[in-house]
Amino acid sequence: MVLGEQAEDAIVADVANINGKEGEVRAMGVEDDPEQHDGKFGMKSLLWHGGSVWDAWFSCASNQVAQVLLTLPYSFSQLGMLSGVLLQVFYGLMGSWTAYLISVLYVEYRARKEKEGVSFNNHVIQWFEVLDGLLGPYWKAAGLAFNCTFLLFGSVIQLIACASNIYYINDRLDKRTWTYIFGACCTTSVFIPSFHNYRVWSFLGLGMTTYTAWYLTVAAAVHGQVDGVTHSGPNKLVLYFTGATNILYTFGGHAVTVEIMHAMWKPRKFKYIYLVATLYVFTLTLPSAAAMYWAFGDQLLNHSNAFSLLPRTGWRDAAVILMLIHQFITFGFACTPLYFVWEKVVGMHGTRSVCLRALARFPVVVPIWFLAIIFPFFGPINSAVGALLVSFTVYIIPALAHMLTYRSASARLNAAEKPPSFLPSWTGMFVVNAFVVAWVLVVGFGLGGWASVTNFVRQIDTFGLFAKCYQCPPKAHAPAAAGSAAPRH
Repeated sequence: MVLGEQAEDAIVADVANINGKEGEVRAMGVEDDPEQHDGKFGMKSLLWHGGSVWDAWFSCASNQVAQVLLTLPYSFSQLGMLSGVLLQVFYGLMGSWTAYLISVLYVEYRARKEKEGVSFNNHVIQWFEVLDGLLGPYWKAAGLAFNCTFLLFGSVIQLIACASNIYYINDRLDKRTWTYIFGACCTTSVFIPSFHNYRVWSFLGLGMTTYTAWYLTVAAAVHGQVDGVTHSGPNKLVLYFTGATNILYTFGGHAVTVEIMHAMWKPRKFKYIYLVATLYVFTLTLPSAAAMYWAFGDQLLNHSNAFSLLPRTGWRDAAVILMLIHQFITFGFACTPLYFVWEKVVGMHGTRSVCLRALARFPVVVPIWFLAIIFPFFGPINSAVGALLVSFTVYIIPALAHMLTYRSASARLNAAEKPPSFLPSWTGMFVVNAFVVAWVLVVGFGLGGWASVTNFVRQIDTFGLFAKCYQCPPKAHAPAAAGSAAPRH
């Protein structure tokens, strides 16, 4: 059965072989492209079965710079130009560091388990399993709770972004109705078996965000500064830390790092992929956010979606459509780890039938759909998720887990991955990790949590839950004909 073979190929990163040194290397995933083993090459391998370093790079870069690209100008209006630029660079580098830590812990976990004879045939390793294997069940519970909740709300944000964007092309339907429609469309992601199968989507997704970023940059420059433009930020602590936490969220997109690594043919090569992806993302986020803030200034404080301030043209409509497609892709990225978790809960993770697995996955989409309708606050929800979930999921927990995993001399001596060449000391790694934990706990979770939750509650007070059309401009009514009655409101 073809679908069954695709599902099996997608799930199996490699077959463990622990007989001797060669087997140990193979067990770590250090092997060639599966298509090379039978000497065949076809459209399936080109478009469907990805696992190379380039596939991982496209996945990381594409997933990192999704709809948040449209909210960064809003963050700049809260932070001011200087803080906006500096915090992007700072959190980008910090996010790359913790992504590196996650990759090291994955390699350590897999090396230990496969030395014990454990095979991961037909099983996708996930972050909570790494924490369980290295640090025990309490860490597993923490990783599972934070990671799943973050991915859940990350998927919610994609649906909200879809509705927000399409409204700028077609406002005949309100944003809540568009959320219903795109929620139905995004359920089709249940048919994509694993991260192996995002090869063509990751490539296209990054191209779409690249176009959108440079459209924002050029359109803002061509538009020029609006009359009486002001750049007063930062002027309120609540807004400042809300904006800072949105940037923390921007570079915290590596909650799917373990799943992306497991889909690679050579997972050990992942170590610096996220950093290189982040450097490319800087070329998209910094110019577009800076240009939009330069052009529109404080107007962005009331426009969390950058599209809302630009005049409608064919170029803007193209950017909106491309971002809609990319948000569908990112929805799948965020949901796929949730699908894996749910499959394991209901005992369907090992099945070879794509259709059966899709049917089992469907209940995961329903609460995402519902939450997107309850909290349609495009922009503020990013900051709240960043402060309360991303801060722990992809910053604090990886740094603490790395320190505890290698706290003993024997663990450091037998580590599967030694400290990097640019920081060859275990003590130096401990200091950096301690700084990450302290900074994110105080600034990201503490101050950022206070600010983002305060702002989020204000949105609820202003627009209410189940808001029909969040931040929609009032529609102009056509003037009544002479002698006719005025329209009723």
